Amino acid sequence: MQSHKKSMNEIQQKINTLIDSYFQLKNKEKTSSLYPLVTPTFGSDEVKEAVDSLLTTFVTMGKKCAQFETDFANYVGVKHGLFVNSGSTANLIALSILSSPKIPNAIKPGEEIITSAVTWSTTVFPIYDIGAIPVFIDSDPETMTLNIDQIEDVISDKTKAIMPVHLLGNPCDMNEILRIANEYKLHVIEDCCEAHGAKIGDRMIGSFGHLNTFSFFFSHHISTIEGGMILTDNTEFYQIGKSLRAHGWIRERDDQKSIIKKNPNYDPRFLFIHRGFNVRPTEIQGAFGIHQLPKLENFIQTREMAALFLNEHLEKYRKYIHIPKIIDKVRQSWFGYSIIVKQEAPFTRNELSKHLENNGVETRPIMGGNFVEQPIMSELKYRASNSLPNSQHIFHNGIFIGLHHKLEKNILKKIVKIFNDFFDNYI
Repeated sequence: MQSHKKSMNEIQQKINTLIDSYFQLKNKEKTSSLYPLVTPTFGSDEVKEAVDSLLTTFVTMGKKCAQFETDFANYVGVKHGLFVNSGSTANLIALSILSSPKIPNAIKPGEEIITSAVTWSTTVFPIYDIGAIPVFIDSDPETMTLNIDQIEDVISDKTKAIMPVHLLGNPCDMNEILRIANEYKLHVIEDCCEAHGAKIGDRMIGSFGHLNTFSFFFSHHISTIEGGMILTDNTEFYQIGKSLRAHGWIRERDDQKSIIKKNPNYDPRFLFIHRGFNVRPTEIQGAFGIHQLPKLENFIQTREMAALFLNEHLEKYRKYIHIPKIIDKVRQSWFGYSIIVKQEAPFTRNELSKHLENNGVETRPIMGGNFVEQPIMSELKYRASNSLPNSQHIFHNGIFIGLHHKLEKNILKKIVKIFNDFFDNYI
């Protein structure tokens, strides 16, 4: 038996050596475009850890997922982390916790949640999934986050929560949002899916809300392939979230002994205390997470360097474009680099985007744009603070280019030259 175990260990060591060798070669490959929107954040460490899980044959949610939950919660500075299979379901679980009949002041069908008009579908659709109605706020023209000056204008007797979105890594003014929420007794859910490691002062984004969500999709600051996280300091929310994540049963809950005592006639392995889903992560995702998190700070620094470099060299084109604002007293986490073409510019957003794409710089629209304009919204009920002029402008005139951890000055200089070549036609 000892010999058998030794042989298995030797085989695994050979596999690990081969994985290291493979990624050494992989890292020498040239990308298909000069400046891709996304580049993988993982390497041999994550793959070896994932293979270790595969070889043990224990691949469902387990110790590695639990370690990542603890590590990420500690990084942000909150008590509890709940790892799920995507950022989308992180929002779904967070909102489902707040609609649970087991909590005070629960969100009921037909009640309202205030959020940003410029966002992604995974912020909006979970609001409908719990039977609530979104109320859209226009964007701050400089940061593209929700305009906090409009929040109190839309609060009604149906308003139950505010869901700020830290778009493209730009922190919302959480101190003012919390002031408003406390005054009107509203829940706060921070959507931090694009803002890993962003800060207001010394406090991490994701530590302000009653519930806070993150995404670890392939294109984000760190990746668990797919994956998401809910963070909270509220232990009751955390326990409900554990049930919601896995079928509504009690297995992972810390209070399961007291629940079993109250329900002695049920097999505790199949004791359902809450409605639920099945949105658990796998150990493969946990394996990625525990190696990705220690790399995050360096990734953020590289993204910041790139954003500041681009700002410095594109400043001269402010006559034609809005470039990102550097926000005082915060650390932006730079998910992407936004460019919004001004109305009076002698070219369109599409012309600029086409030039960049033709020269190897990938672009995308700014998230879902003004989400009210998406076709699906004609079928759904919502309110809006006004005609959303800033969100409209962003929707029709904004693009972003990727920021990632492999950017170097020589690449950024080439990017700037591509911009210069375009603007030379208009100067």
